[in-house]
Amino acid sequence: MKIAIFSVVALAALVSGLLPQKSVIITYPDATPNDIIDSAKSTIKDAGGTITHEYKLIKGFAAKVPASALETFTTSSKEYHAVIEEDQMVSING
Repeated sequence: MKIAIFSVVALAALVSGLLPQKSVIITYPDATPNDIIDSAKSTIKDAGGTITHEYKLIKGFAAKVPASALETFTTSSKEYHAVIEEDQMVSING
């Protein structure tokens, strides 16, 4: 039994490692209901991604997401449009 559980976990880790992941920041307009944001997080988790940070001052979060999932994610909400940006290091030294 323990070997079967280990095999499933190892297979899941292998498959998720094969999918190219992108680090992104996803933000929404201030008027966006929390259930829309929660639904977006669930969609990312279901696609094999992970939420890396949840912002408190703005409506949004950072995540690592399979690149293929971002294409379907952008069309998920027609009324509240998500802004998806690549998460990257920012510096003041040009």
